[in-house]
Amino acid sequence: MGVVYFKRYRMKIDLKNFDFEVFQIPSGYRFHPWQSRLLYAHADAKSRSFRHELDANVFPSLADQDGCVKLMNEISHRQGFVPQATWLATFCDSDTGIRENCATVQGIATQEDEGAIQNIGVTHSHRGKGVGSLLVRHCLRGFQQAEINNVFLEVTAQNTGAIRLYQRLGFEVVSTVYKIVEIMD
Repeated sequence: MGVVYFKRYRMKIDLKNFDFEVFQIPSGYRFHPWQSRLLYAHADAKSRSFRHELDANVFPSLADQDGCVKLMNEISHRQGFVPQATWLATFCDSDTGIRENCATVQGIATQEDEGAIQNIGVTHSHRGKGVGSLLVRHCLRGFQQAEINNVFLEVTAQNTGAIRLYQRLGFEVVSTVYKIVEIMD
């Protein structure tokens, strides 16, 4: 058995001066606030966002649908779960009428009165369309409504697209952490 270290950045934002400017939602997309009946939709968006990505190696529960259902169940029942900061994005194709779950994010309040953004996931075909930015904005507004102004997240250092997105929104790297993953030889 071997061990692999994944470099991750802890990024933080102070919402006291955050610009909650309203952005137009791209055509065909809808953003849904947390409801327990959407648990499987969140898990679907999460598994399709992460299953072929590096983070599925860092966090094996992200690699498949069952793991994502268990993870969503655990997050949504955790003490400190912030429903206002938990969102699902869907897309409905205007030509076919087919609706798909395309993005998800969850929020947790820590014991230190900070918000922790969990598992921001956007499916591959919906990246680069502003969905991730809007999803994080919805999440941050939810934290603000819950009177939580300091919010952090962790991102794998190799995920440069996500890091750029978070920096554009105002997050700053505050530390580097390493996630240890045991690998079967």
